[in-house]
Amino acid sequence: MPDVDLWDFLFEQPKEFSEDKKIYIDYTTSAAYSYKDVKQQATKLGSLVSSKWSWQKGDVLAIFASNSIEIPSVIWGTHYCGGTVAPMNPAYTVEELTRQLLLSKTKAICTQKKFLPTVREAALEAGVSQAMIFLIGPEECPGTDSLHHILKLDVAIVPRSPVSSPEQDLAFLVFSSGTTGLPKAVKLTHRNVVANILLLKAAETEISHAGGPQGQGDRLLALLPFFHILGLMAVVHSSIYNGLQVVVMDQFKLDTFCQAVQDYKITYIHVVPPIVLQLAKSSIADRYDLSSIRMLVSAAAPLSAELVHELWRRRSIKVIQGYGLSETCAGTHMQAWQDWQTSIGTVGKLFPTLQARVVSADGHDVSPGEQGELWLKGPTIFPGYLNDPDSTAQCFSPDGFFKSGDIGAEDANGNFRITDRIKELIKYKGFQVAPAELEGILLGHPLVADVCVIGVDNEEQATQVPMACVVLQQGASADKQCSDAIKQWFDAKVSNAKRLRGGFIVVDEIPKSTAGKVLRRVMKERVLASRKLRAKL
Repeated sequence: MPDVDLWDFLFEQPKEFSEDKKIYIDYTTSAAYSYKDVKQQATKLGSLVSSKWSWQKGDVLAIFASNSIEIPSVIWGTHYCGGTVAPMNPAYTVEELTRQLLLSKTKAICTQKKFLPTVREAALEAGVSQAMIFLIGPEECPGTDSLHHILKLDVAIVPRSPVSSPEQDLAFLVFSSGTTGLPKAVKLTHRNVVANILLLKAAETEISHAGGPQGQGDRLLALLPFFHILGLMAVVHSSIYNGLQVVVMDQFKLDTFCQAVQDYKITYIHVVPPIVLQLAKSSIADRYDLSSIRMLVSAAAPLSAELVHELWRRRSIKVIQGYGLSETCAGTHMQAWQDWQTSIGTVGKLFPTLQARVVSADGHDVSPGEQGELWLKGPTIFPGYLNDPDSTAQCFSPDGFFKSGDIGAEDANGNFRITDRIKELIKYKGFQVAPAELEGILLGHPLVADVCVIGVDNEEQATQVPMACVVLQQGASADKQCSDAIKQWFDAKVSNAKRLRGGFIVVDEIPKSTAGKVLRRVMKERVLASRKLRAKL
């Protein structure tokens, strides 16, 4: 594992491909940036930030934008001047964004014109100077600078700010809910990211650098959001390191997805289970030639074996699973392509250099085949949560293993199967939703006396969705009109992934422990039992 920072690793080492090769291609406009373009843009942006913005080592630049071919230049331009990048979900409300800006102590914000009103208001609340906001993309706005304008300036190139310790200096702050509570800022070091790139390459043995269209190697489709750990690492970083072309889409729609595959002869795609579901079942995909696809890797949420078989039967497309978390800098496991048929339903084998333990509730390692909590250790494991020593201490064992919060088992062939989740997070299409956060918002409604939010499975979307179980204030009417009014009020306060797609039910009480902790698992069992009873009737 080289002891270098991310910039050195990506841009100062010999390459196996031409620096003129186009890496990032915009699906909508066909604009494209080569490896050389990205390096030059990042160098110029980093030089301007260093000389004009009173930038200090470790200062944070937030990216609040949908996918764009300009995001890589902003990321590595920030690293050039010694900064830390904080990707943030552009669907966040002003309140949600403000909290993350304050938590990360953001100094500058990169966004797009369509998100500018939200960013300006949140920046005002968080004390971020309006002069430190700039735009990417073709649309500009008077009074706000843009990357296009910055790159046209006559800026003297300054030396790159050195990273004194790749093992300690932060490259990213990504947001995860950890085990409980509001979103936490996950610290990822330069060494974490360098290690992840190398381990992912070792696991993706089927990646081709010479085959594919016109001998260009595999061509990827980037549809996972770049603010998500999977899109950030497996797409943005892996592609430029391996010299693979990426066709960038700013959002997923099945017909557009299929058209992009057909037009660009896409061969390799990182996906999440809801996309696999649509590919396997929707007749829309029947209209397109998807025969160029030879690899799909699904992660961010569990994928059923039934769906894997259905996609193969319907489209002759193989899909394998990977596993990882924000705290592990994305992937730690992946199915081997050569073992595809014999390892369906698992997340594959552990990446090289990582260690894993499967641990019982009383802290003892279990035997192969037995279930326990998955603990992980190695160079990709994060050092902790920003300014949250208590949460950090809770998720590490005394000997330095990260407690994933997921229940799993290792089979005789070394493949891991994730079977349940200790954490109470709800995973909606790969996004983490913290029940406690939603409960806190709902409790702000005058008609809500108590509440418990649980995740319920939605087979049609192949994902979990949040459901609210609410105790109403005495005298409130438990009718549909009341429920709809509260749900509408709530949905207006949260981003898309957090909306109550699982429904809103009125209950008599919320089960709690003697210490007052909401027993969500008990509540979920009651809801499922009630559903089964109604089904029998």
